[in-house]
Amino acid sequence: MPASTSVLYQFSLQSLNTFGIAATARAYLHVTKKEQLLGVYADGAWATLPKLILGGGSNVLLTGDFDGLVLHIGLEGKELIGGDERHHFVRAAAGENWHAFVQWTLAQGLGGLENLSLIPGTVGAAPIQNIGAYGLEIKDVFHSVTVFDPASGETRVMDAAACRFGYRDSVFKHEGRQLIILDVTFALPKQWQPNLRYAELANEPGMQDAPSAQQVADAVIAIRRRKLPDPAQIGNAGSFFKNPVVAGAQCAALLERFPNLVHHAQPDGSEKLAAGWLIDQCGWKGKSLGAAGVYPKQALVLVNNGGASGADVVTLARAIQADVQARYGVLLEPEPVFV
Repeated sequence: MPASTSVLYQFSLQSLNTFGIAATARAYLHVTKKEQLLGVYADGAWATLPKLILGGGSNVLLTGDFDGLVLHIGLEGKELIGGDERHHFVRAAAGENWHAFVQWTLAQGLGGLENLSLIPGTVGAAPIQNIGAYGLEIKDVFHSVTVFDPASGETRVMDAAACRFGYRDSVFKHEGRQLIILDVTFALPKQWQPNLRYAELANEPGMQDAPSAQQVADAVIAIRRRKLPDPAQIGNAGSFFKNPVVAGAQCAALLERFPNLVHHAQPDGSEKLAAGWLIDQCGWKGKSLGAAGVYPKQALVLVNNGGASGADVVTLARAIQADVQARYGVLLEPEPVFV
């Protein structure tokens, strides 16, 4: 393999995952150019080795050492590339820090991403998870994505339909999971209006009088800082479980038994339940199992209280799942990818 690709061996991943889990990769490559990916997949010496695509490490749980090659995407660059009658098109490379990119768009006078402020991770990870917060999801502001397909060695562009976005879901979690995202283009509205559909955001100070996009971003940041731990201080991966979606009839039956059940009607007649409320009602908020625990201010967040292993977090997650299923008949699905 060419020396220019700078592969490192027995590389610690502890600082590259926001849970702060100690784990080692057999081999590691910091990818700053697309040509490095081409080199890796064209070299037969690496063909059979398992590969892990890593961005900001904010949606991954390392359950042990990785006996393969970690490709840490560090592609950089962002630019306004034009638009149409209704949108400005902004493109960012996959390795750009997500929050910094959101703040950059606001500094350019472009609104549209402010509700997704302070979400940890990289731009490339955003469409994989179809990240969302405070009434906005990536699919709402998405234009296209450029991907590298290791199977063919080709690069291609995919539109929103091809990405098959769902709730915290996309084609990149299924048959497209081998695709490596190189950059993402967003369509930001020229006729911007504040998105205050989320009640908690609408009730923040300053949101009642035609706030600017930057003011909305500042309010979102304030809320997130109140509720969620900073990964730099307490290891975590943000919301650990998805909010479960159940049939309307199942929700109605639950409401008969639990009148205070937090639920949100969906357009198709289903109901989205609040996973954090379910966990809290089962008594887990602020509790720990070994070195892994549930954040005292938000039951949806599992934390590394110091020295936790991936196995410790898995044990805690399984215990929470079992309690919620026993009480409510609902299986919570983890958001992070277990490796």
